[in-house]
Amino acid sequence: MMTRPRTATPVTIDCDGIRIAAETRGSGPAVLLLHGYPETKAMWDAVAEALAADHTVVAADLRGYGDSGKPRDASYAKRDMARDQLLLMRELGHDSFAVIGHDRGGRVGHRLALDHPEVVTALAVLDIVPTLHMFENVDRAMATAYFHWFFLARDDGMPQALIGADRETWLRSRFTGRRHDGDALPDAFDEYLRCFDLDTVHASSADYRAAATVDLEHDRADRGAGRTVGCRTLALWGAHSYVGRSFDVLATWEAYAPGVVGQAIEADHYLAEEAPDATAWALRGFLAEVGA
Repeated sequence: MMTRPRTATPVTIDCDGIRIAAETRGSGPAVLLLHGYPETKAMWDAVAEALAADHTVVAADLRGYGDSGKPRDASYAKRDMARDQLLLMRELGHDSFAVIGHDRGGRVGHRLALDHPEVVTALAVLDIVPTLHMFENVDRAMATAYFHWFFLARDDGMPQALIGADRETWLRSRFTGRRHDGDALPDAFDEYLRCFDLDTVHASSADYRAAATVDLEHDRADRGAGRTVGCRTLALWGAHSYVGRSFDVLATWEAYAPGVVGQAIEADHYLAEEAPDATAWALRGFLAEVGA
């Protein structure tokens, strides 16, 4: 099992009834790191250590994941998941901060920047294009590569029953064949497996159901109102990922975050784990450039 960095200080904060687990490192301007599916804050360990050289880094577990609360009757709309993180950062004394999110965490970060522009100083999204764009541009390639979006969004209990019967096999399937370097499982896999209990299975399915329903309502309302991300935005994507192969990432994000900048990283989907040095270098350069 991977040894967690000794410089990380664990914290757990009650955010209006939802327990949010996080780790803090370093000192300086605050940066919030948000993980993807089916990961936890452990995905950031190498990148967080690099960013902590000149930032206060908070790596948090989203509601429903890791060591955070996983209530089955809670909302998993990105608006509510983003508010958890806002309350976490306020409790830790950070009235403004940059947000860096991968995968699901990037979607929570996107919503956080839209709903709380006075707080988010800069946004970085890793290997995603906006949720609304994805659902409005479904084709065979997207449905094949991202079949889990539609499977997990089912509301008949089928995902929970099938995944719950063999959680490890499902978890392994999320990584096998995705890393272009041939190393299928990330270093933190044992940590992900520890946290991937039945409550996470239920909560993460609710996360995907929200993405296919209420999150789209919020996104369409923003589009109708002409609301876009106002802070400086960085998009990074894997040169070998589905996103990198299938989209003009910067052109797509431009409609949602005008002035976005970014680049491909020599990796597949899991940039922070497959290419931590290149990912950290790009993030540190962006944060320094925008003064965040």
